[in-house]
Amino acid sequence: MVRAAVVVSITIAAAVSGVGNASGEPVNLMPFPDRLHTGIDSMIPAPDIPRLDSIPARSVVPGASRELQELREAIMPSPSGDPFFDVWPRGLEQRRPGEIITSRDVASVASEVLEVQVGYARQIKFATRDAKDRPLFATATLFVPPTKWTGPGARPVMVNNPPIVALGTRCTTGYTLAHGKTDDTNNTDLRPPTTQDSLEKGYAVIVPDHTGARMAYAEPYVAAHVVLDAIRAAEDFDARNFANGPVAMLGYSGGAIATNATAKLAASYAPDVADRFVGAAIGGVPADYRALAGAMNANLATGVFHSAILGIARERPELLPLANNVAQWLATIDFFKNLCTGKMGYMGFSFVPTQVLSNVPDPYQSPVAEEIFDITSMKDMPAAMPVFIYHGAQEWWIPASQARALHAEQCRLGVNSTYREYPGEHMITVFTAFEDAMGWIEQRLTGNVPQSGCAG
Repeated sequence: MVRAAVVVSITIAAAVSGVGNASGEPVNLMPFPDRLHTGIDSMIPAPDIPRLDSIPARSVVPGASRELQELREAIMPSPSGDPFFDVWPRGLEQRRPGEIITSRDVASVASEVLEVQVGYARQIKFATRDAKDRPLFATATLFVPPTKWTGPGARPVMVNNPPIVALGTRCTTGYTLAHGKTDDTNNTDLRPPTTQDSLEKGYAVIVPDHTGARMAYAEPYVAAHVVLDAIRAAEDFDARNFANGPVAMLGYSGGAIATNATAKLAASYAPDVADRFVGAAIGGVPADYRALAGAMNANLATGVFHSAILGIARERPELLPLANNVAQWLATIDFFKNLCTGKMGYMGFSFVPTQVLSNVPDPYQSPVAEEIFDITSMKDMPAAMPVFIYHGAQEWWIPASQARALHAEQCRLGVNSTYREYPGEHMITVFTAFEDAMGWIEQRLTGNVPQSGCAG
């Protein structure tokens, strides 16, 4: 597999630099995009996708060709070795969203990783729905502090949506909380200390693995479904601590995708949960994938952006026919389809544009891509709760214009929205704005309604 990856990389470089013409001289491909794609597929054959006796439940695409479904299975994350995450439950279609399938104690590992004392830490596996509203399962970790709640009313609930910027199950937050730190652990699973500070304040905490069972990084609908069904499952698991108090959530970057989507889908997908929300803090949000296609393509963000495309394709396989042979090779190699945050960042040094990985001249102008851009933008959906939107003023990959536009949209839709910018780029703002974001959340959980930042 490593050898295959090297061969693919070398051939990409050859294709980008030029394809030989009849005289053997390289040609400039940029004015002739059709030749670029023809040249790449002529040099690299399609990967040998395993033929399957039956399509696993996670990869079934009703009405699609067997070849497409086999390709979908080939791009799925490799088993983590932990059945809690790996095993697709039987009879999932018979379970209601939020229904608990199984649970386990992870306190000894999770408390050590977080460096805090806990009353308990339990992981739950529950039914949810995927981006196409079909049966899926997901996981989440529930924390309760070691002390009784002494504040007014029922114990508040904090939903921490960490930035799960990952394609492999072993680098999701739940895996770290169950197995401890590894080379694949994303530091932002643990810092800033959202979970730790919330426990110290006496809140119950839910940490959803919001990419779902397919590790569909950056797909907003499945993320929202997972978060909302994690709350439903927590209510059933421990009603005293999770079913009665006010609920707030915080998410940054990849976690902001989940938080923004949850805020917008709560009323329609989970009206039973929506009324409990008192606020959502949304930081560094990638709100407009169409804009990101220009800001993150063919630069140091390329690895992250292409990983997001693969994550979304796991839930929306209609994207897969756009992948040329190179893209199929990369998406089916264990190393690439299980990327975690750190290695994903290293892939940016390739500077490979998306156009080199597609079998059409401009994949971003294709009808399928345009449809995905429209769907994932979640345009004109009002949040079901007050929102605190914050962003780095010097962001270059995720421009602040996206966050400003989101704030303006929510104001136009009548939502109580606050917007703030902080000096710095993406990885600085996550820390410099943390205290303000947590302070805003605390005010919501103590019953204070925020003053709207909307003009007029």
